Amino acid sequence: MIEVSGVSKRFPNGTLALDAVSTTIGKGEFIALLGPSGCGKSTLLRLIAGLEKPSAGQITWAEGSPKPGEIGFVFQDSTLMPWASAAENVFLPLKLRRKSRAETKAEVLAVLNQVGLAEFADSKPAALSGGMKMRVSIARALVSQPKLLLMDEPFAALDEFTRHKLQEDLRDLWRRSGKTIVFVTHSIYEAAYLATRVLVMSARPGRISASIDCHIDDGTDRRTAPEYVALVKRLSDMLRLEFSA
Repeated sequence: MIEVSGVSKRFPNGTLALDAVSTTIGKGEFIALLGPSGCGKSTLLRLIAGLEKPSAGQITWAEGSPKPGEIGFVFQDSTLMPWASAAENVFLPLKLRRKSRAETKAEVLAVLNQVGLAEFADSKPAALSGGMKMRVSIARALVSQPKLLLMDEPFAALDEFTRHKLQEDLRDLWRRSGKTIVFVTHSIYEAAYLATRVLVMSARPGRISASIDCHIDDGTDRRTAPEYVALVKRLSDMLRLEFSA
């Protein structure tokens, strides 16, 4: 779906955030970008989204440049409009594409139902929990039916119980929809639970030091499966070596 070829990013202050990053993203993959804060994970995500331009290298889409609405982006903060209802927040990307509320009402309600919030369509953010706000943010990213969903540590600020539930819901959504997802995280456990492939990033300047396929039987409880436990250990050992070098 996407090829990242020798991409580097140097910011105006001279910081080299990424150095000659190369990888591919296949259609339908769930990829986790794993590494500690400051290793360039979010920068790479923003480059893929087209929110930043690389200083060197290129990012190529197999089917040509994405059209408006074909990339959904979920930030670490839910970034909802506090004066608007959940439905109005979800409607925003469609509004920006000059679609009317009447013609898209069914789409908005369908995607809210998809994230389990149909009954809260008229609720404003102040009446929603942190996890519910993040669900609205995910629904807003999904309403345009994007080919690619980019997620920048969306569950980092949530409590452990809510985080686990949203991880389960996101993986179920991915399995049902077949969407391509790239998910930034600094949690080894989260990467191992969610992804079909983990890209391990090195310390700044960020490089991809390893690409690890995740083979865990979906018919099991993933968090207790032997393959999951082994994968967590492998990723832990890899990061320990990477950042102690």
